[in-house]
Amino acid sequence: MDYTAILSGFGVGAIVGMTGVGGGSLMTPLLLSVFKLHPAVAIGTDLWFAALTKTTGSVAHHRAGHVDWRITRTMLLGSLPAAVATIAVMHLSGLTRGWSTALTFSLGIALLLTAVVVAYRRVWHALGLRLERYLPASRKPALTLASGVVLGILVSLTSIGAGAIGATLIMLLYPRLEAQRVVGTDIAHAVPLTLVAGIGHAFLGHVDWALLGALLIGSMPGIWIGAKLTRRMPEALVRALLCASLVTAGLKVIH
Repeated sequence: MDYTAILSGFGVGAIVGMTGVGGGSLMTPLLLSVFKLHPAVAIGTDLWFAALTKTTGSVAHHRAGHVDWRITRTMLLGSLPAAVATIAVMHLSGLTRGWSTALTFSLGIALLLTAVVVAYRRVWHALGLRLERYLPASRKPALTLASGVVLGILVSLTSIGAGAIGATLIMLLYPRLEAQRVVGTDIAHAVPLTLVAGIGHAFLGHVDWALLGALLIGSMPGIWIGAKLTRRMPEALVRALLCASLVTAGLKVIH
């Protein structure tokens, strides 16, 4: 039994439970630095970790009526083909040293971008309200689909983006959407996207299944405990610590 992996899964699960974000953002750097996985294997393993841990949350949000399936379907029309195309390019070109460097650099940029998204979460909602006058309803489906394409590529290359970045894009395009529906719609979109991208990486042999199992064993109680702790810890403190971790990890990965 890999107790380091179980503890790592527990720690990441607790952060996800407390903040709602940070799963892929923290898990992939952990897989690279602690478990010394190849970037592609770290990304593939994390995609499966994200898909499996978010499935329960997606079902719960659906039952509560917190999912806007129109937005979810439109995003998936862009993200799923983009994910398949990205995996196909990786397969056809082969995982050369250049691909490894590109994956690592993309991961670092995605981590820093996620830190900015988390740090200025309230700003994005205000910006979305201001943008409403320039974004008539007729343009939103195309922009939603384009957002899906961006997420499909980003998630397939880095395993990051389906959570915090996805929710921010939804918030910018649909600022009148209730907060719980933004979260529910984002999670409902993230599950099939990470699953499809994860299947693609598994096809390429980029998943450490034994390590994934140990991580999941730790993450399940971690998410539950984190959700309980979120009521006792100041949100500003939790998000500040998460942002600091993301920036540190991002700069370390890039260098």
